[in-house]
Amino acid sequence: MSIRHGLLALLSSGPRYGYQLRVEFEASTGATWPLNIGQVYTTLSRLERDGLVAPGGADEQGRAVYTITEAGREELERWFSTPVAQTDRPRDELAIKIAMAVAGDVDVADVIQTQRAATMRALQELTRAKRAATGGTAQRLVLDSLIFKAEAEQRWLDHCEAVSKEKKTS
Repeated sequence: MSIRHGLLALLSSGPRYGYQLRVEFEASTGATWPLNIGQVYTTLSRLERDGLVAPGGADEQGRAVYTITEAGREELERWFSTPVAQTDRPRDELAIKIAMAVAGDVDVADVIQTQRAATMRALQELTRAKRAATGGTAQRLVLDSLIFKAEAEQRWLDHCEAVSKEKKTS
């Protein structure tokens, strides 16, 4: 998830101060990617350095307000129109762990079972979060995405278990 582009998207609908960006980002994502305020201000600083946002003075309470620039709008438009490639995503640590377990002298079934239990707990937490969600369509779509990924991981773990059993019998 690009915090940088998430903040630009929020600023595209009007000037905001740092804490406000943090709250709106977390509300939009169902609090699945919590941001600390330092991360928000560090990102705003970099966006300002790159000419994508500009300080817009202060609000009535003296908080520094930021505004998206024309270059920021162009960057945001480029981001929305560019698909996310598999190579843009971080490496899949779970796939690496399973591969290393299969290749080494490790109880693969134990590794899979440990992950399956953790994924099931995460799936239950996400399902509860979805039921309790009040953040609108954006929050629902983020939670749906995470639920689908957890369900896919469960299916993939089933597949890993079946394949590793085949390996033992052959």
